[in-house]
Amino acid sequence: MKGETIAIGVAVLWTLSALFFEHAGKRLGSLNLNLIRLVCAFLMIGITLLILNGNFIPVHADRATWWWMSLSGLVGFVLGDYFLFASYTMILARFSQLIMTLAPPFAAVFGFFLLGEKMSWIALAGMCLTLTGISISILKKQNGTSNHRVRMELPVKGVVFALLGALGQGVGIVLSKQGMIAYEKVYSPENALYIPLAATQIRTIIGIVSFALIILFKGGYGDFLRALKDKKALRSSITGSVFGPYLGVTFSLMAVQHANTAVASTIMATVPILILLPEYLFLKRKITWQQVVGAVLSVGGVTLFFI
Repeated sequence: MKGETIAIGVAVLWTLSALFFEHAGKRLGSLNLNLIRLVCAFLMIGITLLILNGNFIPVHADRATWWWMSLSGLVGFVLGDYFLFASYTMILARFSQLIMTLAPPFAAVFGFFLLGEKMSWIALAGMCLTLTGISISILKKQNGTSNHRVRMELPVKGVVFALLGALGQGVGIVLSKQGMIAYEKVYSPENALYIPLAATQIRTIIGIVSFALIILFKGGYGDFLRALKDKKALRSSITGSVFGPYLGVTFSLMAVQHANTAVASTIMATVPILILLPEYLFLKRKITWQQVVGAVLSVGGVTLFFI
């Protein structure tokens, strides 16, 4: 149960992170936000590694570990998180996180092919239930029509970006597990937290370099410097970084280290349900019964997917 308990904590951390990053992303833009949050995470993880092992960056990681974790960083942090945070600026965080419930099925499929992890025969039913839940939340019947047509309430581009974010996260977490397996073969630290932290640090390094190059090639250096002067957005970015890429991602790797990838991913996918409460109580946003039912069904589908 250790991995499952950690996964519950991760879901809470990611809920808080999503809300802070939604606020920061609307002010800074996805590229700037991603670079700022990863630099924050790099510093926080580096200090933690220094305390645990006496080194600011990962040590003893072999070529195989760097290969798998670099791939994970590119797929999960660069591609996945870029599209996820971009979707925050187009649709609310709760809708993006709802669509992110497709990440566990993506993780299960790639875990099956890459790690040989088993999938249940009712996986297809679970996938259909998850898609049904998402559809209930984002589709609405057109008023005044006799043929019961429905339309999407959200911008299509935002939905597509959230889907790409889910794909990136699902594939990225499987690649991360493969990287940690390789790491454990060459190094056995006394502290169990070290390998997940070091693995996250490798992903963070790759993410920082990638986003910095993208901003440089796009000519966005000036916009990035101006973004650093937005104190409110910076506070949200730093707070979200503590909850997300530092504590959240690190503990998510611990969760998959101590539990089946699919099970841990399922528990962490409960963010769409958890996020409704703070949105209603603190942000005073309207929550419809369709959105509540859709969130419950989508998470239920993810659970069914792995029975």
